[in-house]
Amino acid sequence: MKTQTFYRVVVYGVLLLAALLFLAPTYVMLVTSFKDADQIRAGNLMSLPTSLNWSSWQIAWSQACTGVDCRGLRPYFWNSVAMAVPAVLISTTWGAINGYVLSMWKFKGSDVLFGFMLFGVFMPFQVVLLPMSQVLGYLNLSSSVGGLILVHCLAGIAGTTLFFRNYYTAIPRELVNAARLDGAGFWRIFWRIVIPMSTPILMVTLIWQFTNIWNDFLFGVAFSGADSKPITVGLNNMANTTSSVKNYNVDMAAAVIAGLPTMLVYILAGQYFVKGLTAGAVKG
Repeated sequence: MKTQTFYRVVVYGVLLLAALLFLAPTYVMLVTSFKDADQIRAGNLMSLPTSLNWSSWQIAWSQACTGVDCRGLRPYFWNSVAMAVPAVLISTTWGAINGYVLSMWKFKGSDVLFGFMLFGVFMPFQVVLLPMSQVLGYLNLSSSVGGLILVHCLAGIAGTTLFFRNYYTAIPRELVNAARLDGAGFWRIFWRIVIPMSTPILMVTLIWQFTNIWNDFLFGVAFSGADSKPITVGLNNMANTTSSVKNYNVDMAAAVIAGLPTMLVYILAGQYFVKGLTAGAVKG
């Protein structure tokens, strides 16, 4: 009994130490964002601010600063919202329909098609930059938020299809067959039977897609224009400003603002994400 208690204390101690090390950068960002320039020069990274100074947050959010294309994060933030919300909803809906078809309405070659779609999960996105830019040019969507929405929908469709297809294979086929016998068609079965059973995987896919799209930098810097840059590009521009004085408190405040939406999503819906990942893991 004592041995088990000792091992448990050791395990929890190691986990606590790992959590502290993992959270240390977040702590440094927060405390630095509330310090003024004198406190940053006089103190150390781990010291607490003498008072809460919100001026760095105001500058990071809205005040113009020196450098190329550096206007504060506000326009970039709303560009990311306008890009992420529809892209997440469209790619998730699209993936749900694909997974539904590939698992319950199989046709000749459906498994081969799904195998080819899996290449999109493992393919490095750098290889599609040139062809995607050409497609956006043909569609007159270059350097626009609409173009970024299309790019993220296409880039995410392989992953969302994989999630839903694997989840739907665990749904008893008897339910679908019974609905067919009762005269239910393709869409009625999807909306009345499949979707109500899809809450766990819906939450996983929504959180996963939102995190990937919001944190994306590659597509944002490659396909956006001056008025459509997402927040990751805006944060990069602010951090690499040509100002002679480096405002670390402003940079840290900007980093927290850029990461706040995804942090809130995981704080508010993290339990659903874990439940969705474990749903169907044990079959009966």
